[in-house]
Amino acid sequence: MKSDWFLVGQARQRINGKKKENKMSSESMIPFVFAVPVTAEKPSLQDNTADLDRLRHAFRAILPDTRPLEIPFARIVVLCRRFRQAGFSGVALVNDLPERWVLADFLPEMPSTLPAMALDLGTTHLEATLVDLLTGRILSSAGCENSQIEYGADILSRIHQATNIRRQKREIDFSFIDPGLAVLQQSIVACINTLTAELVADCGVETGEIRALSVSGNTTMTHLLLGLDPFHICREPYIPMVNGVEPMESRELGLILHGAAPVWIMPSIGSYFGGDLISGILASGMAASEQTRMLIDVGTNAEVVLGNQDWLIACAGAAGPALEGGVARMGMRAAPGAIEYVSIDPETYALEVKTIGGVPARGLCGSGLIDLVASLYLARIIDIRGKFRDPARENDPARAAFMRQRLVMRDGQPSFVVVAARDGDDDEVLLEQIDLDAMIRSKAAMYAVLATLVNQVGLAFVDLTEICVAGAFGNHINPQQAITLGMLPDLDLSVYRAIGNSSLRGAEQVLLARSARQECLDIVSKITYVELNVNQEFMIRFSGARFIPHTDPSLFPSVPLFAEQKE
Repeated sequence: MKSDWFLVGQARQRINGKKKENKMSSESMIPFVFAVPVTAEKPSLQDNTADLDRLRHAFRAILPDTRPLEIPFARIVVLCRRFRQAGFSGVALVNDLPERWVLADFLPEMPSTLPAMALDLGTTHLEATLVDLLTGRILSSAGCENSQIEYGADILSRIHQATNIRRQKREIDFSFIDPGLAVLQQSIVACINTLTAELVADCGVETGEIRALSVSGNTTMTHLLLGLDPFHICREPYIPMVNGVEPMESRELGLILHGAAPVWIMPSIGSYFGGDLISGILASGMAASEQTRMLIDVGTNAEVVLGNQDWLIACAGAAGPALEGGVARMGMRAAPGAIEYVSIDPETYALEVKTIGGVPARGLCGSGLIDLVASLYLARIIDIRGKFRDPARENDPARAAFMRQRLVMRDGQPSFVVVAARDGDDDEVLLEQIDLDAMIRSKAAMYAVLATLVNQVGLAFVDLTEICVAGAFGNHINPQQAITLGMLPDLDLSVYRAIGNSSLRGAEQVLLARSARQECLDIVSKITYVELNVNQEFMIRFSGARFIPHTDPSLFPSVPLFAEQKE
């Protein structure tokens, strides 16, 4: 059995993309649900041990530790019948829970796959993978829009929807469940079930064969999935109902997985530091590293973690919406039709635009917005304040001609035409001055968050071994362009590493290894959270960063200075 666990451990290392720095025992590699061969002596007149006791004794004898073995009452009949039908020899499916073993099922032979589902429970988008717990192989992946958007595009709107009955009702009836909360829970459960059906459609697996689920989401989304009251999450002093819950069975949530499939909910730290960021820390490997690393995860907020195996410090700032394309009028998520790359030749003023999927442009995602604004600065179409320059005062004829061609007035404000409208269509893609202003604020907030956090522990950016950038933002961003804007520190580009959907990667890891599940709990216990809303240093740094690249250009030696900046 130990060798089986070691093979699973190797699978987990493959899904991580690298081996852990510390050597891990085979037992630490035990997946959330694992299959183990069990053989017992057959009953006889000389041995009248009951079927359940026979199974319990045979299994107990090969377990690697003395944690309690639980056999749920609801599973007794199924287990005993399958055990007897298999001739008292087969394969037990066991849930490896934090404080106990749970005997979940019995099969006549080793299954060819043991599917489990990892879920990134995002506010606007859900993404999931189906993982084979026997090999660590990804069987399929799928994503969909969060159906709760119908009841509110942001977390605050959904909290109000879930708590729309007066507060006094809660104080009178402690078992009261707000109808709005019930609607939101039903909505997200139905959404997950639809996604589950899509996930198994092309891989020859039935939804009822999925034996486990891990969920990674922010604190509010976790509350809404579990049907927990989120009322106090957005009210001072901002305390959630729970930060961590014990695994439950999927049937308790109304999910269409195997009814006894355990559900692991990634723990949170507080109202604004959720399980999705714990997943990111796990996926980045920073909590197991001797060197100091940084993790940046841009979503609704810019969430940042700094640290190593000895300590972790984190904070969040409102830098996200513009960076993921959500503030600009033409902003959109990274999806087909989103402009992800923009280049302006500073000599010929040739404009190059690329969209995700190579389809006609519909808007700008975060990476496209960063590329565009950085290119406008380098081509001197905008000044250090992020304001469009006046073509009438331009001495360079080529630049002036380009500006007259591309700068237009829309709704009384100057705008840059990124993609002109096609014949008969009103589908031009514009960058308006108001979008530029929002971008400058967001990039300033981002840099201020990073600088403040590093300074909190007496370090400098050059002390960091690596900066991991997560999510779609990290996958598409050009670090050099972000440095040009003064959004990211001016470091060698080798320091930056895009790690994709770290929320989903962390959820996959907890399915595959006990060590990952334990690490989640350890991470929660050692993080220090810094509140920036009352941090005077952050406000000072924010003000200084509201220029391109910064009021102190010495912080960005690789970014060119123009004549007016040197005067």
